[in-house]
Amino acid sequence: MNTKILFALALCLCTQVAIGQKYFSKSGKISFFSDTDMEKIEAENTSASTVIDFSSGAIEWAVLIQGFQFEKALMQEHFNENYMESSKYPKAKFKGVIEDHTKVDLTKDGTYEVMVNGELEIRGIKKPVSTKAKIDVANKMFTGTCSFSVMIADYGIKVPKVVENNIADEVDITILAEYKPL
Repeated sequence: MNTKILFALALCLCTQVAIGQKYFSKSGKISFFSDTDMEKIEAENTSASTVIDFSSGAIEWAVLIQGFQFEKALMQEHFNENYMESSKYPKAKFKGVIEDHTKVDLTKDGTYEVMVNGELEIRGIKKPVSTKAKIDVANKMFTGTCSFSVMIADYGIKVPKVVENNIADEVDITILAEYKPL
């Protein structure tokens, strides 16, 4: 067989393997929950974008702040204008790595517990985040989920005295995405 043809076939095979290890979602769900004695605040965004590269374990998320939906329109308005300043800081982002990504077998149905470490950026402020995550594989597709908490003061979010008892200092974040091959 001609060396050039053999090289071209090997290159195509390697390219297919590399491409086959990247997965994405444009409908990732991010929700947050603030719980105080005075009020419970919950919002959800179902249009987050995320990519995972299983060859390296790299993972990235991005979400438009204005996409969070609240039960009460006034909460949503205050969230965007006063707390998150979404016109100035339109996106929140996460960039990190699945530390133990090699133990996930995307060809075998099952649940895999992994550790994710990276940097969460909210309002232009980056802070380290480390959390356990779960990857559920079924029929060669998979879903990733995780939950963690952030201190709102760490991201420069200031709460006026008049409502300080209504908003928790620590907010719980839950993430869910169904991934497809890229």
